[in-house]
Amino acid sequence: MKILASLLVALVFSASVSAQKILIPMDKAQTDHLKAYGVAYWCLERDVSVEWLLNYRGGSFMTDALPAIKDELALRGVAFEEISLAKAEQILAEVRSEETNMDALRLDKAPKIVVYVPPTNLPWDDAVTLVLTYAEIPYDKVWDEEVLKGKLKDYDWLHVHHEDFTGQYGKFYAQFRNAPWYIKQVRDAEQMARRLGFGKVSEQKKAVARKIRDFVGEGGFMFAMCSAPDSYDIALAAEGIDIVPKEFDGDGITPDAQAKLDFSKTFAFENFVLNFNPYEYSKSNIDINPMMTGSSTGQENDYFTLFEFSAKYDPVPSMLTQNHTFIIKGFYGQTTSFRKSLIKPSVVIMGEKKNSEEVRYIHGNYGRGQFCFYGGHDPEDYQHHVGDPPTDLKLHKNSPGYRLILNNVLFPAAQKKKQKT
Repeated sequence: MKILASLLVALVFSASVSAQKILIPMDKAQTDHLKAYGVAYWCLERDVSVEWLLNYRGGSFMTDALPAIKDELALRGVAFEEISLAKAEQILAEVRSEETNMDALRLDKAPKIVVYVPPTNLPWDDAVTLVLTYAEIPYDKVWDEEVLKGKLKDYDWLHVHHEDFTGQYGKFYAQFRNAPWYIKQVRDAEQMARRLGFGKVSEQKKAVARKIRDFVGEGGFMFAMCSAPDSYDIALAAEGIDIVPKEFDGDGITPDAQAKLDFSKTFAFENFVLNFNPYEYSKSNIDINPMMTGSSTGQENDYFTLFEFSAKYDPVPSMLTQNHTFIIKGFYGQTTSFRKSLIKPSVVIMGEKKNSEEVRYIHGNYGRGQFCFYGGHDPEDYQHHVGDPPTDLKLHKNSPGYRLILNNVLFPAAQKKKQKT
């Protein structure tokens, strides 16, 4: 039966192949940017390659004009244009010309995607799982036990979101320590730590952080948002050090813990100062949250700007910043912005709030792999609060902020060229 099904799929994709191509525009002519990424992934799952046209009409896609692909595009409401082979060659010649800041990257293989997420329901959502579901891109889930057992080796792309790798439960202690969901979260975490052989939750979380580090070092891609980026680097720097106040684990911090941090172990941040006050929300000075500092400019004036990179000389940040606009609406999260002065020189800044210390979007390398950190919780929910309903992406199908997430999803599928610099 499986062989017959495979033969039928092959027939659908090989029959009636016309001398044409499909162009999926990603400029403002696109009706559903988010589902367009899903169709590109759908093609890769079926061994149909896709050309990603960097900086051409907002980072458009081009593929073969197969009947099944046209049907899928129409079904998902994604705008597309049928073009001749001659027109396709003309477009490729244009984007590959040394006179233009464009390029074409071939996508060949659908990356295997996994999301690090707790098995129990907590009163917040995750922008990445929301957009993967909306775009109809499949993903698996893992939690601490699977990570510690080496399950990440089965995947190409890992996402972590509203997680606190320091073992301080998001530092929600002051506001939510008596809430039923918080009490259950602590109880479940402590039970798991004991079952996995750890004396404390913080030690388990730091061990998970090191396993993720190994995954990236061996060639994986890590994408992190909200509280994950800064808490992750803090956990790496604090290996062998107790940085958790007694309110969370019953004992105090290591004497001179701040001075014992090892910034050589982190991915993106260095020289940061930890906040040991359990009644304060922040974990360190990495995060700049204007709402907490009283410097917020208001939603209508909160934007950050994407950098424009050379598609031919800097293909990686070019892929990760493809969009139909360079101006992205700001949005808050448990970690909102990264302090520029604490970002390592080797890290590429891809999006920042001009004339400020606020950086929203960064990329870097670690070993044979790469990581990308994106500040904020939900690109279309300016102030997401605990217990708020999830964003309905049918109302935001052309979201520039969500497009940045999906750039990261497709990134591992690209045949990346060596940089010319």
